[in-house]
Amino acid sequence: MSLIKQLWFAIAAVLLLAFGGSLIVGLSTSRHYIEQEVRIKNADNANALALSMSQLDKDPVTIELLLAAQFDTGHYRRIELRAPDGELILEREAPPFIGDIPAWFVELARISVPPGHAVVQDGWRQYGTLTVESQHSYAYRSLWQSSQRLVMWFALAAMISALIAWLIVRRIRRPLTAVIAQANDISNRRFTISPEPKTRELRDVVAAMNRLSGSVREMLTRESGQLESLRRKLQQDDTTGIANRTYFMTRLQNALESDDEFHHGCLAMVRVADLEGLNDGMGRPETDRLLHDLAAALHQLALEHSGSQVGRLNGSDFAILLPDDMSPEDVAGELKGRLHPIADRQPILLNLPIGIVAFSRNAPREALLSQLDSELARAEFRGGRTISFADQTQHHVLYTSHAEWRCALASALDHGVQLARYPVLDADGNLLHLECPSRLWLGGEWQPAGAYLGWISRFGMNDALDLATIESALLAQEEDDTPLALNLSSMALTSPGFRQRLHALLMTHPRAATRLWLEFPETVANYHLEDFKSLCHELRRFGCRIGLEHVGQQFTRLADLQDSGLSYLKLDASLTRDIDQQSAHQALLRGMATLSHSLGILAIAEGVSTPDEHRMLLELGMDGVTGPAIHIEN
Repeated sequence: MSLIKQLWFAIAAVLLLAFGGSLIVGLSTSRHYIEQEVRIKNADNANALALSMSQLDKDPVTIELLLAAQFDTGHYRRIELRAPDGELILEREAPPFIGDIPAWFVELARISVPPGHAVVQDGWRQYGTLTVESQHSYAYRSLWQSSQRLVMWFALAAMISALIAWLIVRRIRRPLTAVIAQANDISNRRFTISPEPKTRELRDVVAAMNRLSGSVREMLTRESGQLESLRRKLQQDDTTGIANRTYFMTRLQNALESDDEFHHGCLAMVRVADLEGLNDGMGRPETDRLLHDLAAALHQLALEHSGSQVGRLNGSDFAILLPDDMSPEDVAGELKGRLHPIADRQPILLNLPIGIVAFSRNAPREALLSQLDSELARAEFRGGRTISFADQTQHHVLYTSHAEWRCALASALDHGVQLARYPVLDADGNLLHLECPSRLWLGGEWQPAGAYLGWISRFGMNDALDLATIESALLAQEEDDTPLALNLSSMALTSPGFRQRLHALLMTHPRAATRLWLEFPETVANYHLEDFKSLCHELRRFGCRIGLEHVGQQFTRLADLQDSGLSYLKLDASLTRDIDQQSAHQALLRGMATLSHSLGILAIAEGVSTPDEHRMLLELGMDGVTGPAIHIEN
């Protein structure tokens, strides 16, 4: 039984005890008073009637008339006159009249009053003994009315007391509810902080729980920071803060192999010519500042295009990978506009040769880098800030103009979304869910996401694609109970009408919504954190599970997500590739899995391509795996 129910039972018991006790005392007092009054009345009336009879002649008719007159006018139950030897001389008797009083009350409040007795004289001789007993009906009626008034007053007092008790319990219950919610959050590994109530005992409890949550949050933040330091050491360049060569090359390889990232794109390399001369002429601190500014400009360009990656390949070379919504000419214009102003601000002449190549999905990485080196060498040969680019793509161009792309995408969304299905298995080989990237009907066939996502983003159609994908999944789940995971864009978080339309879809398919896993890019944790938390709490009411995909580059915010309702993380393939051969990455992934479990979040590894990687990831504590090597065994 809950504490609040026990408190209500205690209040009710006290009120009933007080009411019952007061009622019993009141009724007992009233009955005692009435009995005393009736006793006095019997005695007084008996004495008065006996005195009257003593003064009269003892004519039987006269005595009988006096006794009858007294009986008829005095509300008596019985009057009798007996001779000294006990022989009955006269008697008048009437039945009790208490029909308007409940029988149970009469039985409960039984009034027992002895009759009045007096001696009737005949001169100096005793004529007889007179007995007078009054009717009790008026006494019961008076007691009944008094009881009703007492019950009414006590009922009114009980209602007022109950109202006051309700207000007090409500005041107590509010912090208790907050304590319960906080305890549930802690049990669900969400370490929230609650405001401290004014009640001292509850304040002490809440303060203790807040200290517990704060210490755990601090511990998680510290562990997250240690993991972030390790990640930076493994993935980032110390001087510029962007990806180092190893991570960039892994990211490039994943992009070339993925159907859902790039259908085609551009790869550019920027070289800071004569870096040693710059160090001598400007000094190392100024040169490092220059390199940092160039890297920051490239990083900003990458942030503006989803799926992009920037890295430092060596001391003087920077590379940037951009998606397929930009041509080599577009990339050249962007790099010129962003990097040349930085070069112009330097005290000495700065040469920035740039090479750019376009590529198609599944292009050999080494061949692509060789072409890029050739373009960079050509730009360097021409000198200055030459930009040299070549379009070596062999892909089929679906549409040639923006208008054609817009029209084709709108038509494809009206046609409907097809869902690819890739299994995600848990550590025991059971299906967690099917990962379902979208496919659109373009150019006469179902195209993977990498073929059109860049154009979807350019035209601001992300929310329309996301809603169409969710609708397709909900319809599929009406016929099949298999959980489905969908990739949603970060732009959906900020779209004005997205949430309302999403709620309408989920309310239309409530049963299917409970089997929906919705994934957002890792970047939402950095740039749309509050919107993401709000959406997580809204969608969890429908039974949806919310996750982050491609996690790895910005792991520091995980501790900030512990109260968001996040269900799972999918760790990026750049972390899992060749994990069985990289001990440093093993330590990173083990720490990430441990921290995720501390928050009650599943850790799922992406891009598993070999059985050795699969085995090692499970040893590191991964809750699930997906990738080319993962299949459902029949």
